[in-house]
Amino acid sequence: MKKLPDAEFEVMQIMWKNQPPLTTAMMMQQLGAGCDWRVQTLIVLLNRLIDRGFVRSEKKGKERTYYPVVGEAEYLHFETSMFIERFHRNSVTHLVATLVDANKVSDSDMEMLTRLLEDKGR
Repeated sequence: MKKLPDAEFEVMQIMWKNQPPLTTAMMMQQLGAGCDWRVQTLIVLLNRLIDRGFVRSEKKGKERTYYPVVGEAEYLHFETSMFIERFHRNSVTHLVATLVDANKVSDSDMEMLTRLLEDKGR
């Protein structure tokens, strides 16, 4: 698996939050008015995702439908592992220390992390 460029990741987020199959029209609607992509841009991105093995498509009549092949949890696990390895010397402790030092961990986050670690230790 390889890291997705931002535009392809945006398409995958749409696919993950909706029930497949999806059409380009459905995805364009999800992208909304704030996105200046044309349908052809979306089709190019979908074809790249097909080539990378993230998406599959089927032709039904004149319309093509799309299905995610890689799940959100699977991709986020990959990205998180790569991030920790690349930027934190493969150390979760280093990652957490960085977040704490940057004041990015709230008290409720700390409580939740403590509970997760306690539950995992049982």
